[in-house]
Amino acid sequence: MSACALDDGMQVFLSVRDRLFGIAFRILNDCGEAEDAVQETWLRWQMCDRSGVADPGAYLATTTKRLCLNVVQSARARHESCCGSYVPEPADAASDPQHVVERSAEWAFIAPLLERLSSAERAAFVLREAFDYAYPDIAGIVGVSQANARQLVSRARRRLAPEDAAVAA
Repeated sequence: MSACALDDGMQVFLSVRDRLFGIAFRILNDCGEAEDAVQETWLRWQMCDRSGVADPGAYLATTTKRLCLNVVQSARARHESCCGSYVPEPADAASDPQHVVERSAEWAFIAPLLERLSSAERAAFVLREAFDYAYPDIAGIVGVSQANARQLVSRARRRLAPEDAAVAA
């Protein structure tokens, strides 16, 4: 692989790295695990034949999502449990302290809710709500039909709805 191709690949990866980290963090709820997933995505990006990749951003997002789902579904993740109250790490420790406090407070509220969802529902919901992906794109990333992607997001919304709203509906 030529040095020019490596530089182009690095530029593409760096342009979407923050988005990849966001996807990984929202699925895994752990900065270290999310960073590991992004690093693994980078390694796979370096090794793949990029000439056949039509949309590098979508390819990288799909790779990151699949790596994260593998981590969530692994035996290690299923057998580990958190003791005590869970407050996720802030996604960007170098940012404005006010922003870090706001994000930590938001995740302290959201993380336990997202744990109610299956990994496919969580991925579809985060892609739709946090990143405003279209349903055909979500379907391609999660590996389901477009109708199933809509159903996953709908089911996630119902499970995350306040119980008062669920009773009224």
